[in-house]
Amino acid sequence: MTTAPDTASERRTIRESVPPVREWARTFVIGIFMGTADGVPGVSGGTIALIAGIYERLIGAINAVTPTRIVDFLRALTPLDGGISIDRALGEWEQADGWFVVALLMGVGTAVIIVTQAVEFFDEHEPVLLFGFFFGLIAASAVVLGREIDIRRADTALAATVGFLIAFVVSGQGEMLSGGGLAVVFFAGAVAVSAMILPGISGSLLLVILSQYTRMTEALSDFLNGLLGFVTGESTAAVTGPAGREVVVFILGGLVGLFTISRLIKRALDANREVTYAFLVALVVGALRAPISTLDARPEVTWTTADIGEFAALAVVGAVIVLVLDWYAVDLDLDAA
Repeated sequence: MTTAPDTASERRTIRESVPPVREWARTFVIGIFMGTADGVPGVSGGTIALIAGIYERLIGAINAVTPTRIVDFLRALTPLDGGISIDRALGEWEQADGWFVVALLMGVGTAVIIVTQAVEFFDEHEPVLLFGFFFGLIAASAVVLGREIDIRRADTALAATVGFLIAFVVSGQGEMLSGGGLAVVFFAGAVAVSAMILPGISGSLLLVILSQYTRMTEALSDFLNGLLGFVTGESTAAVTGPAGREVVVFILGGLVGLFTISRLIKRALDANREVTYAFLVALVVGALRAPISTLDARPEVTWTTADIGEFAALAVVGAVIVLVLDWYAVDLDLDAA
């Protein structure tokens, strides 16, 4: 495993600062796997990071991005404070492990785009198969995560009950939430991206609970098609229209959540791991309602014997995938978060 540089060497050039192609490619591929996991409910990119051995480095890079470091980096690139200094800027960049983060985000972004296209296709043509698969992912994740908690105290039981009820009730409000405004999209981005870095807790699952998963995959697909149209000289309506606004607001919410909500979760885990984790795991259990309630709202789904059989078959496939991942990530532990 590659490690982050301790300090930036003096008078380094950008070319000297960029890591070797092999290291960049390895990080990019890990990002591909993380993005694929983050793109489907029930599987966490944080779990993939644990399996790949980069989880601690990822958390360190996120924690290294502070307002002071951002200001110092920008000041080094302006004539202020002694003039432009690439050397000082690279120092701040490397302290935040910038090249690692960029390569990882490129991989995650590429995978999310691919997964989005696949999800949109199956959501339109085979929704029972798609949400049956999601149900299996969520159910197996609940089993795996449930091994990490021991509900013996009243506060732990209360936290689990509250978490379950929140997820169960919200999962049934799909019609209302799916039509929510940009404030809902911003909030969804904040909580989803925050959860993506926690091993075992899926950001996409929270999008399903909030009834924003299908909405955001469709928005991202429309936005990407709009970008393609813009490049080829066609209409830019999909870029500047509702889809573009939703994608931008979701990203902004994700950035805010990454540096605020994720750190609040970390502090809660440090303060009382059992109670916090019981709440998070109960969210997963309560979310089992989400795939079924989503399909119930589809007029083309009548729950015939064939529908139930297809749903169950894909649920088994999804469950097996999670159990295989868990086999390789037996060290699952939020204490390292």
